[in-house]
Amino acid sequence: MTKEKDAQRISIGRRIKAARQSKGLTQKEFAASLGIVQGFLSGIERERKTPSDTLLIALCHYYRINEVWLFTGVGDMFREPDVTGEDARATKTPLLKKIPEGFPEKINEEEMKDYVSLPNVPAGCYATIAYGDFMAPTIRDGDLVTFSPGEDLENGDIVLVNNRWGDAILRKYRLKGTEVFLVSDNPVYAPFKPDPETRTIGKVLEVWRKIKI
Repeated sequence: MTKEKDAQRISIGRRIKAARQSKGLTQKEFAASLGIVQGFLSGIERERKTPSDTLLIALCHYYRINEVWLFTGVGDMFREPDVTGEDARATKTPLLKKIPEGFPEKINEEEMKDYVSLPNVPAGCYATIAYGDFMAPTIRDGDLVTFSPGEDLENGDIVLVNNRWGDAILRKYRLKGTEVFLVSDNPVYAPFKPDPETRTIGKVLEVWRKIKI
């Protein structure tokens, strides 16, 4: 790592501390929300530990931290809401217990768990609960994710797909040349290439933690 990158990482540690304090969270609370131990967070803030790229992605997802500010110190600390005024009111988003085989054309009451009120969710989007640690720490077991069906995917997007057994799983969409791989943020799980039975359900828009259903 070059001296320039070392300096950038040090600055990121200071800005992470500033963002935490701006939210009024203790190190213990902040670390727990990100799936790391308090000692590691303390090391980052004291410029003795290096945050991983995955952890930085998680930070921006959960706390809407402005990525430009986080890496450069330029601009506002947090991203502004996508819309303002009357349009910024929370909308009722369908929360699915399971993703039906004919989604999104076929949805019945059996697949519906409830509706959740979330701000800035575009019309036609859905929500579901994440299970397992495949995408930890970016997405943890029990997190609520909102997703949009039928989106054009770009390299690095988090997607919801059906595997060959029909289970809905979350993975990161990665391109290597012309080949597509589905990758877990948790390095315990190996990436895999989608087969003809793998169906893309949608693209994840936001991740919400500690939502009461």
